[in-house]
Amino acid sequence: MTNLYRKQIKAVIFDLDGVIVSTDNLHYKGWKKLAEEEQIYFDEIINNRLRGVSRMESLEILLENSKKEYSTEEKAALAERKNSYYVELLASLTPDNILPGVNEVLKELKCKDIQVAIGSSSKNTANILKKIALFEAFDAIADGNDIKHSKPNPEVFLVASKKLGIPPEYCVVVEDAVAGIQAAINADMTSVAVGDAKGYELADYSIDSINQLLDIVI
Repeated sequence: MTNLYRKQIKAVIFDLDGVIVSTDNLHYKGWKKLAEEEQIYFDEIINNRLRGVSRMESLEILLENSKKEYSTEEKAALAERKNSYYVELLASLTPDNILPGVNEVLKELKCKDIQVAIGSSSKNTANILKKIALFEAFDAIADGNDIKHSKPNPEVFLVASKKLGIPPEYCVVVEDAVAGIQAAINADMTSVAVGDAKGYELADYSIDSINQLLDIVI
């Protein structure tokens, strides 16, 4: 990467789950409990398909294995029930659940006057950030309450870009899901893959740890 390109980076937009904090297991427990109550088969492989996907779209994936047909109203009730389980599980979150390197990276980006935002499909984003004491650390938050379309649709990242007041071409997205990387590409933003998305051939960069992000944007 050239120095000229580095000077153009003005913002970093982070996915939340799997990048800033890991709540995958809590989501799994919530969906698993719902599935068992409804006598629907659900496992971790199916759960992986829900990553970066909205609550209602996740429910539709879960219901693929259901022998029962649900009305629109029943589906809404199921989604709300799952969310209530998830919110209960979130009570256990603390700053200790922040993933390694995140605090240091956020501090360094701030020192370099690079703005930071969250771009997440979760409607519980604000609650999670407050639990881990990072709500005030971000210049903007775009989440499931702001959008109609989940990743790989670029909407959530474009909303974050608009809230920051920074055009997409000056934004970097950090994602751990392939759908999120594709959303970044669709938003015309530079994509950085970490975690499960690392090695995805369409990502602009792949990193082993969040700390390596600084080598890309600074």
